[in-house]
Amino acid sequence: MNLKIITASGDAYNIGQTIGAAIAETVQKVTVHNEECVATEQQWAGSDYLEQLIAAARQAFPGYVREMEGMADGMGVDFQRVVLWNCRGDFPWPDNISPSLASDLTHGCTSLIIPATDDQPAMIAHNEDGSSDYYGSCFWVSVKPDNAPGFESFLYPGMIPGHTMGANHAGIVQTINNIRVHDLKPGVPRHFICRAILDCTSLDDAIDLLQRTNRAAGFHHNLGSATEQRLASVEAPASGCTITEITDQPSAHANHLITPDQKDKPQAITQSSSVRQHRAGELLSRNGLANSGPTAILFDTKPGQEILRSPNDGSDDYGKTLSTGIFRLTQTGVSVTIHDGPANQNTHQSEFTVK
Repeated sequence: MNLKIITASGDAYNIGQTIGAAIAETVQKVTVHNEECVATEQQWAGSDYLEQLIAAARQAFPGYVREMEGMADGMGVDFQRVVLWNCRGDFPWPDNISPSLASDLTHGCTSLIIPATDDQPAMIAHNEDGSSDYYGSCFWVSVKPDNAPGFESFLYPGMIPGHTMGANHAGIVQTINNIRVHDLKPGVPRHFICRAILDCTSLDDAIDLLQRTNRAAGFHHNLGSATEQRLASVEAPASGCTITEITDQPSAHANHLITPDQKDKPQAITQSSSVRQHRAGELLSRNGLANSGPTAILFDTKPGQEILRSPNDGSDDYGKTLSTGIFRLTQTGVSVTIHDGPANQNTHQSEFTVK
């Protein structure tokens, strides 16, 4: 499986329209039938809550709203429908949803932040886990906006770039771990904030976005700045933001809050997230990076503690590892390598010098 590449440039609307046209066929084949997207439309279409999310996005990030409008037109899909898909994690879902939908809303990814050593540059490594519906149907986008550094990102069909894994030409790297914290409120949707980080030019700029108090929901963000040689693990639910700069020892994160400031907040924690967090930490403590680097951990399939995900691995969520990304950060640039598991490595590679 090789990632399909999309290139786009220009103003916000033209970028969105180019991406939308390129993914339109896949959206009709996959996204419109995905259980999570269908349920989001059924539950929240036309709601006051949706209108509040849209209003907050327009006020905070009109350019990214315009980008999504272009995507909607390029896909031939109603704009509010696209917003619903992108805001499915911002809604306060009732308790009586199906187990599979509850799983879709909580499953996520595993990330590693690895400081530089004498032999290796700093790295951020990431398993992008999602619904198996999307396996083989995702994209890699290379985008050059008129007034921003330009970026590359993994892309789900129908979603605005940013909430997965990517890097920009200013040397900012971002990978995302889903969290399900019970502190949701009307505000700026989290996908728009992730998209904004792809236009940042420093780590502090990115962190400032995550310290906004008007966020509707949140993620865990793995952030790096190549030129500044800074790495940070940021837990940013709607109700707070905890920044941990990673300077000496590698760090692992799955799909729940783990810092002392955040871990006691009410949240949904799957067994899968707990065991992946434990297993990744265990492997790091054993110097698991020594031989094969981050893939030695992200490809791990110890029965019952699988970090590399499969819908049939027996866990309590049904996520599948769709791609694994390795981002290497030097003071002059970023290199990206994408794998589709151990059997199909190097499905995409790119490298760019920081401008």
